[in-house]
Amino acid sequence: MSASSLLDRSLAKVWHPCTQMKEHERFPLVPVARGEGPWLIHADGRRLIDGISSWWVNLFGHCEPRINAALRDQLDTLDHVMLAGFTHEPVVQLSERLAALTGERLGHAFYASDGASATEIALKMSAHYWRNLGRPEKNEFISLTGGYHGETVGSLAVTDVSIFRAAYAPLIRAGHVVPTPDTRTARDGESAADVARRAAAALEAHLERHHTTLAALIVEPLVQGAAGMVMYDPEYLRLARQLCNRFDVLLVADEIAVGCGRTGTFFACEQAGIWPDLICLSKGISGGYLPLSLVLSTDAIYETFYADDTSRAFLHSHSYTGNPLACRAALATLDIFEQDDVIVANRHRAATLDRLLQARFKEHPRVNHLRQRGMIAAFDVIDAEPDFAQRFFAAALEAGALLRPIGNTVYFMPPYVLDEALTTQLVDAAATALNKV
Repeated sequence: MSASSLLDRSLAKVWHPCTQMKEHERFPLVPVARGEGPWLIHADGRRLIDGISSWWVNLFGHCEPRINAALRDQLDTLDHVMLAGFTHEPVVQLSERLAALTGERLGHAFYASDGASATEIALKMSAHYWRNLGRPEKNEFISLTGGYHGETVGSLAVTDVSIFRAAYAPLIRAGHVVPTPDTRTARDGESAADVARRAAAALEAHLERHHTTLAALIVEPLVQGAAGMVMYDPEYLRLARQLCNRFDVLLVADEIAVGCGRTGTFFACEQAGIWPDLICLSKGISGGYLPLSLVLSTDAIYETFYADDTSRAFLHSHSYTGNPLACRAALATLDIFEQDDVIVANRHRAATLDRLLQARFKEHPRVNHLRQRGMIAAFDVIDAEPDFAQRFFAAALEAGALLRPIGNTVYFMPPYVLDEALTTQLVDAAATALNKV
């Protein structure tokens, strides 16, 4: 089948996500024939370095042999079974291993299929927790300016991205929004920790006024992805944890994008030395192979639902909850973390990426706020035109890389398999694209 035929058929029948389909009259779809490690291979044979892990999910690249082998084995054992009234070995093993990674602080896993669903679960679980404690008035939520937690109707209540909220405003239950601790907002003489403390003071003032109706604060720990890779100091998480304890508000860590080693520790919250009441995971947890998400909860939350009364149970379900194939992919992913000592290896990869980016972009006249947290790096482009992101994306493809800016922010979230030569090639492609557009 030719590439042109595939494109025509896709445009005729496939409604692509977060896309103005008319744009593809000027910017054609990219037909991908196969994946191989860090490479996406175009239908015409061209190779692209996947510099954003295909929307932040393929931690170890494409067609990783160990994950492939685990899935082949699972296919001959059990494809799927409902998790209501049934269980199976992969979901039990995965729950045990994730609980162990939290030091058993969050020992119960509830499963779904995607990040927005995990957010919905965490919000419903938080409100229902307070209801079970006899405090049903605590059913509102607080989030950060620029926060992104999904695009379903429920998750949009805590997503502060105007293009999504404006389109669906009549359907959304409004939440509370407090200032982000974005390090780029530092005033003269302020450190990143000072910015965090200033934002935490605003959070404290808001909680003092509204804590009686607030169920939970939800945050993306350390990096707010869709806001343009907003990065902030761990001090904010430490203070937020203290304030949530003080005001009886649950803390939800949305680690969907920043978990699984992306920021330098398996869970981003570890860098602040704190644990939330609920953790949302998705994206990289299955190595980018299959849809899977989950929410980890503390014993204290779980125990409020454990009763003879069905109305006290957590009333939520998905047909593919805890799918054995997806869980097996996640188990293989965790195996690779152990076998390859990924967290330690990523420190070296991150240092290489930082060195190369500093050399290329630190003094670039159009670059501002070059920043990095583990295996996430970004910079802002000064005076970028409205169509900058699309033109940069197209130019990067021509240069051999998948890099897809958010507004005027160019970011890198590569798979954990790039050596120095491939990292150099990725950075070179970004420089070529920036100079072209």
